[in-house]
Amino acid sequence: QVQLVESGGGLVQTGGSLRLSCAASGRTFSTYAMGWFRQAPGKEREFVAAISKSGGNTDYADSVKGRFTISRDNAKDTVYLQMNSLKPEDTAVYRCAAKYSFRDFPSKYNYDYWGQGTQVTVSS
Repeated sequence: QVQLVESGGGLVQTGGSLRLSCAASGRTFSTYAMGWFRQAPGKEREFVAAISKSGGNTDYADSVKGRFTISRDNAKDTVYLQMNSLKPEDTAVYRCAAKYSFRDFPSKYNYDYWGQGTQVTVSS
C-alpha cells in the first residue's frame, strides 16, 4: 500500500502560480512512477503530468505544457507540481497518483494508488 497526501491548493488569480505537493508513505517511493490528474465539476478526470521513478523523464498534457512543471524528490518521498500562468480553466480538484514502475518511463494510465485531492481555484 502507498498512501498519498496532497497539499498546496488554494485560490489564485489568473496569471498566478501555485505549487502542489504530494507526500507518499508506505512503500519505496523511488520504485513508483507518479502522476497528477485533475477533475473539474461536471467533467471527467484528465491527465495533467507524469514523472518516471527516477525523475529523469516527464510527460505533460498539451493544455499545460510550458506552464506546469512536475518534479520529485525521492529523498523526501514527495512529488511536486509547479503551476504558473494559471487560467480559470485550470480550476479543478488535483490528485496525485502512484504506480509501481519496472521501467523508468512516465505514464498516463493504470495508476494503482490515489490521493484525496486538493482544490485549485483560479479566479478571472
